[in-house]
Amino acid sequence: MLQEICVRQMNTENNSIDSDVARAVEVLKRGGVILYPTDTVWGIGCDATRSDAVKRIFEIKKRADSKAMIVLLDKAENIDRYVDDIPEIALQLIEVADRPTTIVFDGARNVAKELVAEDGSIGIRITNEEFSNKLCKALRKPLVSTSANISGQPSARIFPEICDEIKNSVDYIATTRRDDTTIARPSCVIKVGEGGQIKILRK
Repeated sequence: MLQEICVRQMNTENNSIDSDVARAVEVLKRGGVILYPTDTVWGIGCDATRSDAVKRIFEIKKRADSKAMIVLLDKAENIDRYVDDIPEIALQLIEVADRPTTIVFDGARNVAKELVAEDGSIGIRITNEEFSNKLCKALRKPLVSTSANISGQPSARIFPEICDEIKNSVDYIATTRRDDTTIARPSCVIKVGEGGQIKILRK
């Protein structure tokens, strides 16, 4: 009996997440901006291929557009759609990572130009967190991920830390994990350059 109750609860939670993802994707496909939980902090996101949506995020955060933002993908196999070359060491780093890891690749392509750094690079992270992973999978495009805060203010580690100004500026706010008070570690950031050269940008 207890096992049946647990199964029903899991099914209910999965259905709730799936419907939340579906609503978020509908907004993203229209060029909207969302608030959502990630594998690190709460994030502001949009379809990373749409310049109009990316520009809105810069405006919401009051952030200079010279500061590139990273994107999330659901699996490493999709990275080659958005960078010219994937050094083998980058895939190895992703495979063995025991915490969220953002890899900065050279030769960004097929994303909004506002996401590309001056040197042509872009930061990509494979998210294993359930909601953001399902979101990327359903969108079938890279998802912008930047902390849900005004530039210069502390990142929103949990939902209650997000200010009303940010909440009132987006088109959809995910319902999943709003009550989760777990503080996740920030991602480490590693740049993998030509020839597989590695530079740790943030531990």
